[in-house]
Amino acid sequence: MQPLVLSHYSIVTALGAGLDATLGALSANRSGLRPREFDGALSTWVGEIAALDGFRLENEFAAFDCRNNRLAALALAQDGMAEAVAAARAKYGAHRIGLFLGTSTSGLQQTELCYQRRDPASGTLPPDFHYAETHNTFALAAFLARALQLTGPAVVASAACATTAKVFGNAARMIAAGLCDAALVGGADTLCATTLYGFRSLGLVSSGPCRPFDAARDGISIGEGAGFALLEAPRGHADPDAVMLLGIGESSDAYHMSSPDPEGGGAKLAMERALAAARLVPRDIDYVNLHGTATRMGDAAEDRAIVDLFGTATPCSSTKGHTGHTLGAGGIVEAIISALAVRHGLLPGSPNTAELDPELRSHYRVSSAPARIDRVVSNSFGFGGSNCSLVLGRAR
Repeated sequence: MQPLVLSHYSIVTALGAGLDATLGALSANRSGLRPREFDGALSTWVGEIAALDGFRLENEFAAFDCRNNRLAALALAQDGMAEAVAAARAKYGAHRIGLFLGTSTSGLQQTELCYQRRDPASGTLPPDFHYAETHNTFALAAFLARALQLTGPAVVASAACATTAKVFGNAARMIAAGLCDAALVGGADTLCATTLYGFRSLGLVSSGPCRPFDAARDGISIGEGAGFALLEAPRGHADPDAVMLLGIGESSDAYHMSSPDPEGGGAKLAMERALAAARLVPRDIDYVNLHGTATRMGDAAEDRAIVDLFGTATPCSSTKGHTGHTLGAGGIVEAIISALAVRHGLLPGSPNTAELDPELRSHYRVSSAPARIDRVVSNSFGFGGSNCSLVLGRAR
C-alpha cells in the first residue's frame, strides 16, 4: 500500500489528556486504572476520565451532549488537533477530507440515564432525549462533521475491539481511490453500565486492575478513551521522523462469537497481511503492541500467533494495564501509543503484570525502557474474530 503520514494526532485516556501526559505515564510505567463502584452492585477497576463529569456540549451542539461526544470534543481540543484539521480543510477543501470513525458504545450511557427518567405511567422517554445525536452509532460523525466543518465522506464503523484500527483501512482505501485527499481517523468509547454488566455476565471482568500475560490474570479492566489521527499522502512532508501508516492487515477467525481461535490463526493472518502490505518481514519489526486483554484464552491465543510469526526475540507488551481496555477506541489509542513509541524511542511496559505466565513464550516486556523503535505492529482483535493489525513506522 501507499504509506500515509500521521501528520497530527491526539489522545485522551485515563492516563491524562494529550500526548505529553500519555508519554509521561508510559515512560514511568504508571497505570491509570482506579477502583470504581457502579450502582452499589458492581465493584471493579476502570480507566475512567474524570474530566468528563463536569463537561457539557452547549449552544448549537447541545443536542449532541453525551459522554461519548464530550470525550471526542476533549480529544479534539488536545495538541492542536482541531487546528490541524482546520489547516487541512483550507488546504484540500472541506469536501475532500473524509471522516472514518469508530465506536462500540456510542452514547449508550445517555439512553441508560434517560430510561431512569422515563414517565412512570406511560414509559415515555423524556423530551430532551436526542437519539440520533447521541445513542445512534453515526452520532459521532454527525457531531464531528459539524464541529470541524467537514463535508467529505463520513463513516462510523462498529466492529467490536478492532473498530478504530479497521478505520485506518477504510481511510487508506478511500484516499487510494481518489475520493478524498486526507482523512481524520479515530473514535471514542465511554463507560456505561450496559458494557460493564455485560462483560461481567461473561465472566471476563477482573477483580482488580488487569494484568496482561500474568500467571494470575483473571480478565479485563474496561477503560474509556478517544483519539484522532490526520492521515495524508507523504508528498510535501519534510519531517524525516514523521510516523507513517505503512501497512494494514485484516482477517476474521470465523471461530466463535466471543472467544478467539485458540490456535491464533486469524491473529497471525492479520499480522502477515499487514507486513505484506508494508513490504516488510517479521525481522523488520522492533516492537509489537499486543491486543493483550488479560483474559486467559485471549492472551494465550495471541502469544501463540506472535511466537509462530516473530519467534521469541521481538519485544512486545500490552498497554491495557495503563489505560484499561478502551473497547472500540482501543485501535486508535494503541496506534497513537505506538506512534509515541516510534517518535520518542520507548518500549512501553505493562504495569500491574507481576509474574509472567510461564506457558506464554513471547518476549513480553513488563517495564518501560528507552530503545530505538523504527517499526511497530499494533494489534486489535474483537469479538466475533474481527482482527486488524497496523504497521506504523518512520518514513523510509
